[in-house]
Amino acid sequence: MRTLLAIRTHAILERWFPEKRLFLRSESDTRFIRLRPHTQLFAFAGSAALVGWATIATAILLMDSIGSGNFREQAKREQRMYQERLNVISAQRDSRAAEALAAQERFNSALEQISMMQSQLLESEDRRRELETGIEVIQTTLRRTMKERDAARTELANLQSQEQDKGAQSFMASAGSVAEGTLNMLTTALAETAAERDQIEANAQDALLQADDLALRLKLLQDQNDQVFRQLEEAMAVSVKPLDKMFRAAGMNTDNLIDQVRRSYSGQGGPLTPISFSTKGEMPDIGTDRVNRLLDQMDRLNLYRIAAEAAPFATPVKAGYRFTSGFGYRRDPKTGGRRLHQGVDFAGPVGTPLYSTADGVVTHAGWSSGYGRLVKIQHQFGLETRYAHMSRLNVKVGQRVSRGERIGDMGASGRVTGPHLHYEVRVGGKAVNPMIYIKAANDVF
Repeated sequence: MRTLLAIRTHAILERWFPEKRLFLRSESDTRFIRLRPHTQLFAFAGSAALVGWATIATAILLMDSIGSGNFREQAKREQRMYQERLNVISAQRDSRAAEALAAQERFNSALEQISMMQSQLLESEDRRRELETGIEVIQTTLRRTMKERDAARTELANLQSQEQDKGAQSFMASAGSVAEGTLNMLTTALAETAAERDQIEANAQDALLQADDLALRLKLLQDQNDQVFRQLEEAMAVSVKPLDKMFRAAGMNTDNLIDQVRRSYSGQGGPLTPISFSTKGEMPDIGTDRVNRLLDQMDRLNLYRIAAEAAPFATPVKAGYRFTSGFGYRRDPKTGGRRLHQGVDFAGPVGTPLYSTADGVVTHAGWSSGYGRLVKIQHQFGLETRYAHMSRLNVKVGQRVSRGERIGDMGASGRVTGPHLHYEVRVGGKAVNPMIYIKAANDVF
């Protein structure tokens, strides 16, 4: 059976691959190689496989070359788009910085105007008190003068009646010399009394004119004070509203914030002095209420300013930088896996100065696994900032730093792919997006 199958197979192969002989001749001998059908089949199959493999490999290489070319073009296009986007972001950043500088200048100008208006208000209050005191003195003098005038008139009437009585008696008694002396004395007294009466009336008229003049000046001063009050109220409204909006945009409760700052700055004292009580029993006037409201608003503005210095609203990098990574889940630059990025990255040259974003106390300044050279600063309101991958540290643990104070330089220490600053903000130990605070301050600082 096997012999018959082999014969049929050989016959079929003989039809397509007839047996051939390859002669090899030398000078002394001639040899040949017989190529059987199955040998030719194996050779043909091998050659066909080799040609097929070469064709497929060439096609794969061509497809890979074409695909890599397309990928490079796509990468170049994405890189150009990314560069354009970075340029737009850089322009927006510069615009925001210019707006923040202008807002800071407006804020400083408003504070100067408020201070100047407050001084003018205090001066006007002093002048008003002086005028009120002067009016009271003039009114008292006028009342006393009128009483003296009435008394002088009464005395004049008595003297006239006495003069008539004494003249009649002298005439009756024919005491000429005594009557003449008495008459001269009475005449002199009457002349002095009349002159005094005229002087009193002139003084009264002058007092009335001065009272009218003082009343007019008081009215003008009140109008001026009202205008100053309105300007101060408008300035306070313009100054407090952006700060209130900034804190609310950062997710901070302004009432609790004000209470915490007020408790931290509540020191009082002074020597023991006698207790004084007011016996007037009068309600405060409208001007006093407006002054108290303005003082409360000024106090709130000052508390906001203190809170703004204690919260991380500033940017840690003031020189040129690239914003290379935001807050949230991202592809890990080392492992490629998806991980939570708990801060933001600012890329720049090694040695770029880094600054504290708020007032606080340094709680860590040294090496930390993954972070490299790390600085931690504890701020008020349960806030903490972290500055990682630094090349040099300028602060120590326990040191108190102020907003804008240089704490070190940018570097590439720890787990990094290049020099940059990894910046974190934590509230109660939980990481939050630092850009919330930075963006919230764009319209104020």
